[in-house]
Amino acid sequence: STPKPSSAASDVYKRQLEKWLNDMKQIPQYILECAKKIKYLFLDVDGVLTDGKLHLGKSGEELKVFNVKDGQGIRLLQDKGIKVGIISARKSDIVTQRANELNISPLFQGEKDKASKLKEFIVSHSLKLDQIAFLGDDLPDLRTIKMVGLGLCVADSSEQVIKSAAWKTENNGGHGAVREVAELILTAQEKLSSSLDKYL
Repeated sequence: STPKPSSAASDVYKRQLEKWLNDMKQIPQYILECAKKIKYLFLDVDGVLTDGKLHLGKSGEELKVFNVKDGQGIRLLQDKGIKVGIISARKSDIVTQRANELNISPLFQGEKDKASKLKEFIVSHSLKLDQIAFLGDDLPDLRTIKMVGLGLCVADSSEQVIKSAAWKTENNGGHGAVREVAELILTAQEKLSSSLDKYL
């Protein structure tokens, strides 16, 4: 007999969950232990939330392309009480719009010294470094990656960043890397399964 759509959807999610859990077994235990402590995930924009390409319109306006799967990953984290922020060296109205759509806060733009800005935020909010994860891709992210409790990079990061990061995603920036990190954190905190319940 043909299964009901809801049953079929449930089976798909169950298989996906099994795949995620199997993937997590390939991640070193110390990474999972670090991920258990995370309360904030901070993201770079260009090369992380986007593929790093700068698209310019006819009038010179800057355009960016975001991945909806990354957006869903951010929402999954937020639903489980893990906050997501952005810290970028560039300024863009499009980033502000995207951050507002996803309720991302804080949003720091135009920050050339990301590590100092993030350290200032951590102190002012009585947080600890091991409660912070950061996902970056290039040299301006290097100090921040080294500073936080869980310093991460996307698959197509610069060589120096890959060497310094605790863990590298399988996906490139703008192609699901943020979603991958969201699943890592939720799995480590044993929240992934329950985060899918409302979709089943």
